[in-house]
This record gives sequence, C-alpha cells and structure tokens, in this order.
Amino acid sequence: MKEYKVIFYPNQREVSAPEGENLLRIAAAAGLYITASCGGNGSCGKCKVIIESGEVEEGISERLTPDEIKKDYRLACASKIKSHLVVRIPVESQISDKRVLEGAVSKRLVIQEQLKTLTPDGKIDPMVKKYHLELPLPTLEDNIDDFSRIKRALKMTYDLHDCSISLSCLKALPMLLRKANFKVTLSLLKDKDISEIVNIEEGDQTKEHYCLAIDIGTTSIYARLINLFLGEEVATTSDFNAQIAYGEDIISRIVYSQKGEGLKILQEAVVKTINELINSIVKEAKITEEKITYLVIAGNTTMEHLFLGVNPKYIREAPYVPAVNFLYQVKASEVGLKLFPHTPLYLLPGVSSYVGGDITAGVLATGITQSTELTLYVDIGTNGEVVLGNKDWLVATACSAGPAFEGGTIKHGMRATLGAIEQVEIDKNFEPMIITIGHRPPKGICGAGLISLVAELLEAGIINQKGKFNLGIKETPRIRKNKAIKEYVLAFKDEAGIDEDIVITESDIDDLIRAKGAMFAGIFTLLNSVGVEIADISKIIISGNLGFHLEIEKAITIGLLPEVDYAKFIFIGNGSLLGATISACSKKMLKQAKEIASSITNIELSDNPKFMEEYIAALFLPHTNDQRFPQVYKRLLS
Repeated sequence: MKEYKVIFYPNQREVSAPEGENLLRIAAAAGLYITASCGGNGSCGKCKVIIESGEVEEGISERLTPDEIKKDYRLACASKIKSHLVVRIPVESQISDKRVLEGAVSKRLVIQEQLKTLTPDGKIDPMVKKYHLELPLPTLEDNIDDFSRIKRALKMTYDLHDCSISLSCLKALPMLLRKANFKVTLSLLKDKDISEIVNIEEGDQTKEHYCLAIDIGTTSIYARLINLFLGEEVATTSDFNAQIAYGEDIISRIVYSQKGEGLKILQEAVVKTINELINSIVKEAKITEEKITYLVIAGNTTMEHLFLGVNPKYIREAPYVPAVNFLYQVKASEVGLKLFPHTPLYLLPGVSSYVGGDITAGVLATGITQSTELTLYVDIGTNGEVVLGNKDWLVATACSAGPAFEGGTIKHGMRATLGAIEQVEIDKNFEPMIITIGHRPPKGICGAGLISLVAELLEAGIINQKGKFNLGIKETPRIRKNKAIKEYVLAFKDEAGIDEDIVITESDIDDLIRAKGAMFAGIFTLLNSVGVEIADISKIIISGNLGFHLEIEKAITIGLLPEVDYAKFIFIGNGSLLGATISACSKKMLKQAKEIASSITNIELSDNPKFMEEYIAALFLPHTNDQRFPQVYKRLLS
C-alpha cells in the first residue's frame, strides 16, 4: 500500500499515512486534534480543514457551504488521502491549548508476520488438512471395502500410511462416495501417531478450508474465521458473553454454578453465544458450517471449565485447584456447538486457577519465550493478568479488575465495536472531540475511550484526583447533575447513534479507578515478588479488548500503566484471540502453547498483604505516590 506525506499547518507537523486513511485519524495520530463532536461520521460538520495542496477523495458535504467548497474546505473525517498533502486546520476547527505528549506507541501485530517470526518456516501447518481423492470405481475384480479404498488412495497419492474414521463419517461414507462418483475431499486430523478422517465432502473442496479461533472472555467472546488455504483472516466478530446475566466476574459465576442447575445454565449460555457468533460469521463469509474443520479456543480457567460443563467450585477455594489445565481436545458436538459432529476443538492450556489459556495464548503470540529481553505482558480486562519474564523464566499473577475495561458496569459502556468512542480530547471550553470505531455516530464508550476520557477530564480540571467533579468550574451544558448524580456529556442525543445523551458519571469514574488500581497493584506486586524494578524491563506488551487504539500516555496519566519511556510499550489488542489464531494455523505453535503453560510459575495474590497495600495506594489519579508519576504530576500542577 502506498504511503503519502501530510503536512499540517499552522503547526508545521509532518506525518506519513497509508493511501485511503482519513484526515481526522491522521491528524490525531500526529498529535493534532480537530473538533469532531459526532465521532467522525460527518454529521456535525465541525472538522473542517483546507486542502492547500494535493488531492483527497470525498470530503465534500452538505455541511459545507458552496463558498467553503470553492475555497477547498473539506471535512477531515470524510477525506481520504490519495496523494501528498498540505493541510491547514482553521482556527474554528482547532482544539486549542492542548498539551500533547509525543512518542506513544499504538501497534497491532500482524498475524502472518508473527507466524513467520515464531515458526522456523513461517508456513501454515494446521491440525486438520484436506486431501482430494479421485478413487477408482469398484469392480468385481476390485471390490475392497470403501474405507480400504480410501486408505489405499491416501497411501498412493499422499504417502499417508494409516488412518481411522469417525463413526459419523463412516455412516455417511457409502452413499456419499457414490453420489460424488468417488471424487471426494477428506478432512484428516493428525493429532498423534494416526490420522482420523473427521469429514468427507463431495468433489474438490481443498480451497474451502477454514478454522475458527475463539477467545472466551468473562465479559466478551470473540470469534475469528481463518482461511487455511490462503492463510488469512476472513472475518472477526464478537458479542457479550451471555453468562454476564448470572454474574459480572468469575467469582460470581462460580458461585452461581453451585446453585441447582447453575452449571448447566452457564454452560448453555456460553455455547449459545458461540453458536450465534458462528452463525453470524459463516453468513458474513458466505460459507457453510461444514467448511470449518476445527476450532482453537482460549479463555481464562473458569471460562474454559464452564464451557466444558466442568464444575469450577475448587478454583475459588484454597488451595485454588482447577480440574484441568492441560491442552484438552474434544469434539464440537460434545459441548453443543452446531458444527459437523466430529469437528475437533482444542482448548489452550492454562497455568493456574486465575491464569488461564488466554494468557498462555498471549505469551505465545508475542514471542516472549523466544527473547532474552525482560518483558512485562499486561492483559487489561475483567481478570487482569500480568506475566513477567523472558525465554529463561516466567512468572504470572491475576488481579481481578472487574468488567469496566470492556464496557461492563459503565452507564454507556460498550464493547470495542462500530460506534464505540475510543479517543477523546477536551478543549479549554470543556468541549470534546471524539473519534469512534468505524467513524459511526457514537453509541457508547469502549475501554480505550474510557481511559482516554478520564485522562482528559483530569487534565482539563473537570475532575480531581479522587475522580470527583470539581466544584466552582465554569458553567457548561456538558457538566450537569442528573438525579443528584454528576455527569459529563460526551455526545448529546442529536449527535449520538442512540436515543439519549452519552455521558460519563462519577460512579463510572469510580469503577475505572478501582479497575486501574487493581491492574497497577498487580503489576508492582509481581515485580516486587521477584525483586525486579520497573526500570529493568525492556518491553511492556499491552493486551485487551479495549479498542483498536490505546493511547499509552493517557493510560499512564490515570495511573493504569507505569510511567516509563513510551517506546517500551506495544499494544497488540486481543492477545488471547491472536494466540488462538496462531495456534490454529500451526501444529508447532499449538504444541508450544502446552510447553509455555507448564513453564510459567504462578504467584498467588489472594493472601498477599502487599497487593492490598499497593491497591489502596493506587485508588487515586494517577497514584498517591507522586514519585511514581513525576511527569504526570508536573503536568497536573503546572
């Protein structure tokens, strides 16, 4: 893809961007913020810029007057670059007096690039492979049984010497072979020493080869469809985990599972969500379910137990022992998934009761075990896991943060999907600029947007370091009381994609402070437990279903992440889904996941008094200890 240079005036800031990217996001990436209260969908008409040189696609809107269009005004949110540009941001579009920190890294790892990095040959090598056969028709001279005919052809054509066949395939075999005139495609699972035929299709279906990678989160579930023939992602979709109706965190789910039919209800709820995601994703890809040859699933230990219908009772009781923590393989039909009955399903192995297969997946995907660099892996989510180490050693812990980072408990919280606010800037008049995922009308706030917003409220002086709205600030319709609850209006009803104002309340801010406090406390308790200083760490990898862009400097501003050189941070998005994807694409990576899980030492925080001390100290923006955030305090006090 071509890249072009864009120079913004009056700041004289130059940035490179790919062809087709819109100017609003390019400006934000350059640290320049343009008024856009609609989230970048073109409805407010406030993000006006002047194209002084170069060409853009689109950008003309009914929000612009004929005279403005003649003078080369365009809407930044609708303007896609197609050449080198010189762009002027007029005064009315500027968010003034903003102090922008440089150097924050926002990076998403590319799946195929990672596979090349992590495996010797970088090739797709799935657990299930497809083989096309054109079998000779039976005769009186050659009337061996159908299955032996298949085994003979596999040996002659592909040098595969032995295989077994699932009962469902055997039942279908006689009729299907003859219907297909003995031209069929076999799906073979090579798990151990022998291959098993898990599906048979008419004709040559080798190019129609798909698998699913699934992340079962406490709050959200993500599914990714992968074309194994091409080695690329086809589609990704997500939804709230239906179990959330029975408890917001893993402890409340475990408690519910012990009530009557609770375990059955929770198992059916998570399976229902996954079946709905499968139905959605195959429709989007225009394929049938039988084209999906296997699944790889990653989740925390409790979620994997509940998915299998295994009693998780002893996960929450000392000494905190799960029923299983190894690489487990079942058939899709055994758990109720609506796929071909013998479709194999792999659950990635976990480490302990509170460090599960989702963390194993993230560590695998990021290559920590292949590097000598001391790396901190932080999964920002409901359960809040942290891993520290390199190729020689790994330690991990979990610090329950609650669902705030994934939109749970927040009044207008939502998952990181279309219409979610993920970036916010507030000017000196307390007016916001918001950017939404997909540049749709705002529908709510995802985790990244929540972090961005609270940091902005703090720096603008709208809230204090306890997260409470400051008294005596100038009047604005953005700050108001609603039934004695103070709130800030991000988008009024006429700008929003929902039928009400989108707000953040003091209660929402309290939830975020508790969540970020747990994460920060978990990080430093783990470091202290092995005698490592934050300055010793070479790289900090951030994972989580927060959004497509995490503003690292704002995560530091609120005290979620430690104040270190921004260049050390890498944001990978959903590390669990990424690891499940890589495992699905490579038998070697699936095997390595098992090795990683067994190599991690778990540090238990439930009875650690140091964790509670760190947690209480972190219930402040950014922290009660100003020495841990000298630059943030310097800005706040200036």
